[in-house]
Amino acid sequence: MRTPSFKHTAIAFALAQAFAAHAQTAPQAMSEVVISGARAEHAAIGGFADTPLQQTPASVNVISREQMADLQIRNSTDAMRYDASVGDAYNAVGYAEQFSIRGFALDNTSSYRKDGLAIPADTQIPLENKERIEILKGLSGLQAGVSAPGGIIDYVVKRPTATPLRSATVGVSERGTLYAAGDLGGRFEDKRFGYRINAAAERLRSYVKGADGERQFVSGAFDFQLTPQALLQIDADYQHKSQLTVPGYQLINGVSLPTGVGADFLLNDQPWARPVDTKSTNLGLRFEYKIDDAWHATVSANKHWFKRDDFTAFPYGYSPTGAGVPAACADGLYPGFCQNGDYDVYDYQSEGERKEPTALQAMLQGHVQAGGVGHQLTFGASRFERHDYFGDYVYDFAGTSNIYHNVIVPPAPGNPHTGPVTERVRERERALFAQDILTLAPELALHAGLRYVRAERNGFDEHFVLPNAALVYTPSAAWTVYGSIAHGMEHGGVAPFGTTNENLPLNPSRSKQAEIGVKGALSESLSLSAALFEIRKGLEYTDAATNSFVRNGRETHRGLELDAKVKLSPEFRYGVSALALHTRQEGTGQAELDGKRVTDVPSFKSTVWGEYALAQVPGLKLNGSWQYAGKKAFDVANTVFVPDYHVFNLGASYVFKAGTTAVTLRANVDNVFDKFYWRDVTPALGGYLIPGSTRLYKLSAQFDF
Repeated sequence: MRTPSFKHTAIAFALAQAFAAHAQTAPQAMSEVVISGARAEHAAIGGFADTPLQQTPASVNVISREQMADLQIRNSTDAMRYDASVGDAYNAVGYAEQFSIRGFALDNTSSYRKDGLAIPADTQIPLENKERIEILKGLSGLQAGVSAPGGIIDYVVKRPTATPLRSATVGVSERGTLYAAGDLGGRFEDKRFGYRINAAAERLRSYVKGADGERQFVSGAFDFQLTPQALLQIDADYQHKSQLTVPGYQLINGVSLPTGVGADFLLNDQPWARPVDTKSTNLGLRFEYKIDDAWHATVSANKHWFKRDDFTAFPYGYSPTGAGVPAACADGLYPGFCQNGDYDVYDYQSEGERKEPTALQAMLQGHVQAGGVGHQLTFGASRFERHDYFGDYVYDFAGTSNIYHNVIVPPAPGNPHTGPVTERVRERERALFAQDILTLAPELALHAGLRYVRAERNGFDEHFVLPNAALVYTPSAAWTVYGSIAHGMEHGGVAPFGTTNENLPLNPSRSKQAEIGVKGALSESLSLSAALFEIRKGLEYTDAATNSFVRNGRETHRGLELDAKVKLSPEFRYGVSALALHTRQEGTGQAELDGKRVTDVPSFKSTVWGEYALAQVPGLKLNGSWQYAGKKAFDVANTVFVPDYHVFNLGASYVFKAGTTAVTLRANVDNVFDKFYWRDVTPALGGYLIPGSTRLYKLSAQFDF
């Protein structure tokens, strides 16, 4: 593997020095840092307007820039562990970060958003230019059209600041990961024009020994107040990431969990293994026009370019060779590793993969009074088009290694290359939508919305109408109670490797949700929310009898979400996020499936976090968190379960002044007790298990000039 260059890190350090020089002319920037990091109490993800969370009839969580900084969150994996409703979904180190919400795996094509528009999640989504992360839990058919029933994750881009902002951060973590980033914002001499520039570079040294890499990122966001009524916003970003990916483990003899393995062991450790190399670019545009005091129009667009060269020394199954093969492995295991730890290594290559999605949306919003009823109206149209290009991948047997001691095997014979890269997926989604929020009485509102969707993909052409309705009762300024029903639509899953219909997608399917919830903001020091929900969708799985990927029967998820944020005193605050979830497979007509739990979904998951400011040492704060996840089913027949686990994390931050510069030092220890646990399991590709991280140390310094 090529040794990562430090030139980008050096550039970031140089930027920090430049900021220091500028600080003499712009000491007022400190106040802007506080403004930009303020806790978000609004979110656009629950509907079509930036509305108070208290009044949104949906379960929404917001992770602010301030929280990301305090907890040294630099990727989505670290952020999502603070929401109990979000889990991992084959989230392998060095590859794409993939999640589930309410037990449903998200769709990499449609469930991840940038400023409300779909972007693919086939690589790490950078956070340096994000103001906050908004998580909508539950069906999003009205808001997003085609998307998985669990919900959507929206990344809100930082915008230009009103006053100069100059900030730099440097950090070290894991086995020598080095990080540097800069954040600049402000207005040009002509105050109608604003800018926000972010840049970052990382030398990646994962806790998994050998899974090394590098990352570079740069972005710019610009505002142009063309007239008092017209605002034009443009943003662009580019990221390059190259890292050796970390495959998961399979069951021993196909029936039991591996034991005695380490979370830092790399199954992809071969001299000929190459890193997964990704390049991603976004170009976004948003135009807002205020027609009058009651009406305004918005047009937004995003174009995404993605390229990946995918390489892995892939572990799969076991084929007996030579003498001394254990009897249980004599006939081979597909999938599964041998009881002595042996597994087959395949040379996987897929070069030149490309994705080019384009998203467009136009909305007209306003309010009218008719017949004594207030109407907050939204009318809109959207279009999404996606083109995927890839060739026939290489998947050749190379040799046999072992999970307890790596065995070097020669590369696969010959000189294989990916087949010609051509367009393999063409998808088009067009939609019309409308929503009316009717104020029936001062304390009662009805939210009624409808989205008409026409979706085309590789030959099929489907039409859907997706309704959404919610009744919101506000007995007092402190409390909101709501009930809602919603329909969603998602593309069918793609048949996994090794099935008779490999790589072929199933037809789209509809999902349905009913939810009731309560939200309370008793004071600035206490906020509470709870949601009780049921979601149903068709069950997709590989039929063991036919080895075909099918949709048959249904899966039902019933759950209770709880969230609380408490400030006991100016010095002490804490929060709790919890999900109790009951999942059930039914209607397949197969006794080994009906009545069983859905895979990779704990029945209970929680996160408790706290922060304490020491009055005796001004500027010093201590923080900690405790995460718990119950046991999870490994396979659809529930023959194997992964144990529950607890993980504890600790941290501290200290703020002081160095001249006119505000300095924030942060230290965090994740997995304090170095607990080994299976973080993520999946039945895909024959079934894999991914361990959680070992104990990690993180140190950083932030300079606000």
